Amino acid sequence: AYGPRRILLTDITYIPYDGKFAYLSTILDAYTKQILAWQVSSSLEVDFVLATVRQLLEKHGDELYSDTLIHSDQGCHYTSHSYQDLLRDRKLRQSMSRKGNCWDNACQESFFGHMKDEIKDKLAGCHSFDEIRSLLDEQINYYNQNRYQWKLAKLSPNEFYEYWKSGDYPLKGVHVPECALMSDQAKPVISACKT
Repeated sequence: AYGPRRILLTDITYIPYDGKFAYLSTILDAYTKQILAWQVSSSLEVDFVLATVRQLLEKHGDELYSDTLIHSDQGCHYTSHSYQDLLRDRKLRQSMSRKGNCWDNACQESFFGHMKDEIKDKLAGCHSFDEIRSLLDEQINYYNQNRYQWKLAKLSPNEFYEYWKSGDYPLKGVHVPECALMSDQAKPVISACKT
């Protein structure tokens, strides 16, 4: 049966603040839209991307199958031996976008775009790396727990994951959107929801 933790998306984005940049690496579940792991860095060295994968394995390793696929662009972090060896050692499959094609990782790009829009006013008040890291941690936790999405049956990503596991829709008195009804062979929301 198809379910969460089968297709994961990962990418890096630049966060400008006070004339500098911080860098955010995330791993997003293509089915539940949860951000499963994230790391903020003041450097673009590959280490923080590896730390993101290690955080994923620490927090969700028991939920990952050997056929779990982690999709990225063809950036130098994802083509590095250290990244590829880490995935291979944990029996996770790697997938990469076509060269120069951002549409191949559209869900991840969409998350970054919406997040930056939502925090842009707060970014102006950040003058240190610690302030940026705190802001991004707060925003990602808000997104996972409280950012309701129509394509996730009007639930937040974490609520949708619990709904997928239990089959119990948490909003009483609310019509469950047809695209979100669970079945024995649940299909990915990204292709099932048309509205």
